[in-house]
Amino acid sequence: MMTLKIRSLLSSILIGAVASARSMTPMATLAMARLAGRKTPGTLVLLDRPVFKLGALAMGAGELAGDKMKTAPDRTVFLGMLARVMSAGIAGAALAPEGRERTGAAVAVATAVPMAYLTLSARKQAIAKIGQTRSGLIEDLLIVAAGAAIVALATKSDE
Repeated sequence: MMTLKIRSLLSSILIGAVASARSMTPMATLAMARLAGRKTPGTLVLLDRPVFKLGALAMGAGELAGDKMKTAPDRTVFLGMLARVMSAGIAGAALAPEGRERTGAAVAVATAVPMAYLTLSARKQAIAKIGQTRSGLIEDLLIVAAGAAIVALATKSDE
């Protein structure tokens, strides 16, 4: 029984992992899914607001560009963690089964926060080996692909 409950929240847990590395990617991938006419399992009115969708896409793109800058702060600074908590919570709720949105938000946040420290450590090691820009581009590719795959598998066509 416990395995079934965890499995039903797997998308929420995984999107929390995505948020640990790129705070805006969960929201941007959900916005893209909604624009493509896909429905999330969890109910979340925010996803149907055009301003939210466009804002999420702009913030996702901005984060990808800004991350390569030498002045970019670590993902574990207060505002970075706040963005991760909010994004993971919203995305985790949207990807959770209907009626389990709060639990989905909680497990996504519980995944994103500690994993932000792990992904930061990995990124610092990559920066030392291959530089900031290359390591950032590789991380972008992996995280955006993971986010897109998680959202694609967790959503269904609006038909």
